[in-house]
Amino acid sequence: MGRSLHVRLDDDAVAALGIVRSSQSLTDSEAVRVALREAATRRRKGAAIRDEVAALVADPEYQRETAEIQELIEDLRPDFD
Repeated sequence: MGRSLHVRLDDDAVAALGIVRSSQSLTDSEAVRVALREAATRRRKGAAIRDEVAALVADPEYQRETAEIQELIEDLRPDFD
């Protein structure tokens, strides 16, 4: 059995709930469940991206390649002096 939850919504939350409800003709409870699942998915993806970026930044090979690319870009920049 699911957990019951009572919340007090402010005006912004009421408006957001209306948007979620109207997009799929959902009840309040269904809309809240959909919104919570979507928010959790976004947060998991964000955490995965942050982990991947941290791994890249810590990778010496990535650092070497980045420095090499920066040098190439610097060589291609026009000299306006």
